[in-house]
Amino acid sequence: MAKFEHVCYDDFDQLLETIEQGILGSSVSASLEDSSDFVSGNARCSVRVFERYSYLGSNRVSLSVTLFQSESGPVHICAITAGGSEAMFFKMNTYGEEAFLEKFIELLD
Repeated sequence: MAKFEHVCYDDFDQLLETIEQGILGSSVSASLEDSSDFVSGNARCSVRVFERYSYLGSNRVSLSVTLFQSESGPVHICAITAGGSEAMFFKMNTYGEEAFLEKFIELLD
């Protein structure tokens, strides 16, 4: 598992669209597995779960992305990868997870 957290002042909707299009366009095997959006008062939260095939790890990896904003404050971003290990009892070969997260971080730059 690899994790990235970031806070920015970008437009929430534009940031979400950039992430969705960027991840889906980064790999022919990338897919949006599911999504959820919440609004409560002036707070909003969007969750996206992506998946793609990792050629390095010869397996599928997932990327869960959460965006949260309260009122007109900053957008809090959390991205967590999972599923890139081949071992049964401990983590081995997490290259796919790390590569997926690096692609995500590049989208934010």
